[in-house]
Amino acid sequence: MTAGTSEGILDRAYWIESFQDYLNLEVGNSPLTVADYARDVRRIAQYAKSRGITEPTDITEEHVRDFVYELKDSGFAATSIRRQISALRTYFRFLVNEGYCSANPCERIESPKSWKKLPEVLTVEEVEALLASPNTDESLAWRDIALIEVAYGTGVRVSELVGLKVNDLWFEDGLVRVFGKGSKERLVPIGRRAVGTASVYSREVRPLLDRGKTKGIFFLNGKGTPLSRVGAWSIIKRCAERAGIKKNVSPHTLRHTFATHILEGGADLRAVQEMLGHADLSTTQLYTHIDREYLRSVHKQYHPRP
Repeated sequence: MTAGTSEGILDRAYWIESFQDYLNLEVGNSPLTVADYARDVRRIAQYAKSRGITEPTDITEEHVRDFVYELKDSGFAATSIRRQISALRTYFRFLVNEGYCSANPCERIESPKSWKKLPEVLTVEEVEALLASPNTDESLAWRDIALIEVAYGTGVRVSELVGLKVNDLWFEDGLVRVFGKGSKERLVPIGRRAVGTASVYSREVRPLLDRGKTKGIFFLNGKGTPLSRVGAWSIIKRCAERAGIKKNVSPHTLRHTFATHILEGGADLRAVQEMLGHADLSTTQLYTHIDREYLRSVHKQYHPRP
């Protein structure tokens, strides 16, 4: 590995070579285990980097929990996630023992076999507050509102959200064409309110941002280039802070909120599986943690943003 490469810089920032020496010389792990653990640490390092975190000392329990749920949502097997958690526990324990870190953010992270509930979801009122938070006097406000509406209205993954192209939003049909993992295509319905705000952004804001470097991507940043995953995360985080929402809100939160709300409204589990792009129905079944009788009662009370 070249010392000046981005991977080399990341390895130095995360003391990965020292960690490998510890596993090999002190713990006595096999070369294969050492390589696996190093890869697992690099995976969370890349995840942290995408959120503007450059050092392991800045990774919190909340970051680790979100990272683990993203692994689950990305299709990682429970056995792989358990190994990942085990590797991170060992890694942060090493950092604490060496004095690089003051606490182990993995101590209270549960393994998949003991997961009983999903990350926090927003209430309907919190979603409304989130959507009302952008200042419409600001030039990019309609972009931000459209981003939140589409994320919440479709439940797409953040990578799918920022990957949407102009011709993937079928306003007249009320559908969004999504390309998920393995470029697998699916069609997801989208409500009239999301269509309305996305249309305003498409018609009045996006043309002002487009400087010929968009690659056809729908959501653009202020420089006229495709919005990144980090950019989408930052927008949603900023809007949540403006709305006074105390929960940790991310694009992933909106995906969970979409699934929970639509099931509360009585949606069929397999239909939700199709909309979320889950290969395995068991992944979607995580959302059935709400009692069925309760679902029937709340269904009579509200349906969010039809």
